[in-house]
Amino acid sequence: MAIPDSFLDELVGRTDIMELVGGYVRLTKKSGNNMFGLCPFHSEKSPSFSVNAEKQIFHCFGCGKGGSVIGFIMEIENLSFRDAVEVLARRAGLAVPEDSTSDELAGKRRRMLELNRDAARHFYEMLMSPLAETARNYLVKRRISKAMVTRFGIGAAPDSWSLLLENLTKKGYSMQELIEAGLARTGRKEGGAYDFFRNRLMFPVIDVRGGVIGFSGRILGDGEPKYLNSPDTLVFNKSRNLFALNLAKKAKAGMLILAEGNLDVVALHQAGFDCAVASLGTSLTSDQARLMSRYSDKAVIAYDSDEAGRRAALRAIPLIEKTGMGIKIIDMGESKDPDEYLIKHGAEAFKLLLEKSENHIEYRLVTIETNAELTSNEGRLAYIAAATELLSELVSKPEREIYGARVAKVAGVSPESVENEIEKKANMRLAKQKKEHEKRVMRPIAAMQPSDRTLRYENEYSASAEEGLIRALLKDPMMMKKSAEMGFSQDEFTSPFLAKVFEVLSRRVSEGRDVRAALILSELEIHEASQLSVILQKTQAPLQDDRTVRDYIERIRTEKYKNVDPDSNLLLEIKSYREKKDVGGY
Repeated sequence: MAIPDSFLDELVGRTDIMELVGGYVRLTKKSGNNMFGLCPFHSEKSPSFSVNAEKQIFHCFGCGKGGSVIGFIMEIENLSFRDAVEVLARRAGLAVPEDSTSDELAGKRRRMLELNRDAARHFYEMLMSPLAETARNYLVKRRISKAMVTRFGIGAAPDSWSLLLENLTKKGYSMQELIEAGLARTGRKEGGAYDFFRNRLMFPVIDVRGGVIGFSGRILGDGEPKYLNSPDTLVFNKSRNLFALNLAKKAKAGMLILAEGNLDVVALHQAGFDCAVASLGTSLTSDQARLMSRYSDKAVIAYDSDEAGRRAALRAIPLIEKTGMGIKIIDMGESKDPDEYLIKHGAEAFKLLLEKSENHIEYRLVTIETNAELTSNEGRLAYIAAATELLSELVSKPEREIYGARVAKVAGVSPESVENEIEKKANMRLAKQKKEHEKRVMRPIAAMQPSDRTLRYENEYSASAEEGLIRALLKDPMMMKKSAEMGFSQDEFTSPFLAKVFEVLSRRVSEGRDVRAALILSELEIHEASQLSVILQKTQAPLQDDRTVRDYIERIRTEKYKNVDPDSNLLLEIKSYREKKDVGGY
């Protein structure tokens, strides 16, 4: 059986959306019943993500995502519907009713997490075996303590073709399950397979809920790639997760240190800097940057000091900046990475390095200067162009003037000329943004269309009235009686999506159940809930008894009659409808 509607209603009722969302998003700005913060689902500088305490719904005016508490957990934690319900139920102290036909996908997900946990145990136990001497020697060489091995669950994958495969199949897992979990690969021989990780130091990747979702293996000896990560699976996507975030989220440092490699993270934790994370052997992604912003408002980039590390830092800066986090960069001088710096200089020196770390503007200006050819006029002009483009992004005019004066000194020109160039580029950027905004405002009908193409409206004018009807009925469900008196049914909707919402409303009213927006949203697919949250945010004129519902229904029928044969006897009725004045918020 499916999860009973009554249980879902109770779960949504017991979960305060402000409290839930506040654990992931810093809500700092208030407007009426809405609190605003930076959206956790897309990069932005100005808060457009709103949470409504009265309606118990969330909506982002930037990316369009929205819904109830269930939809929020599904999106933020990348969970199935049932898994999200289970997470919220545990939080509310409720037991989810048994489901004899449990969702197959949720079952596979749980099975894969169990498999990963047993694989992590296998690698951990292998580290102490005779086959892993190379791995143990490597840990000694890198000065990693036994305590850190235990803390991170570090293990070893010996140089063997099928050791893990043989061990886990004995525990009851199938070969296909190991292949789907990214722990084995199909061999050339039909029906055969081999271990994906071999001759590597193994780091389990653990999510913030404590589940082993994948692995990252550091090669022992020569060869590429240096780090090998689990492929994308049902439970793992390396671009949406961070190594050691499960530990760093508990830190009290007030920042997150972003390093390149897993061993750098381990070394930093060992030295007392337990707020360090790494981006799993890949360039930082926008998803990872947003993930960081949920747990801290400050980021310190501690990438390797070589050219590749500097390029990676420059790519990471704008991604982190868009989340609203403060950014600083560590300059480790001649040390190639945090691990080497700690070995050479110790934890106290690294602490001082953190305190005097550069802000990202200084770092980027120095990088532009380093790469510039300042001995020629062309080189100085190119330097000024790049530097002023960067500084034109700054909101603070005093900051622009201070950094502009520095650029002028380096380029050997007057501060006024640099300041004028910065202002010109800043004004051009503002003008472009204004033009784009006006373009959106001047297209009201196009703006009617849902962003999800599967929900697109065939008739925008009818859909406008259909949306208004839904809003009116949600505001006062007793108005459903008027729609029934007029013989209105869901078949008259031009939008199947809006017809579905009307059907949910009608059913709940007929059953005498609560019709709060949050409960309606919980019955919809996640993309449908997002669109309904958009509709609920639109302005609506005050209800005028049942007149508003009547007028919306008449508008819907008028649009329907436009497609009727002109010789039809409905022409007089059409004329009558067209003569009516616009009411009901349109």
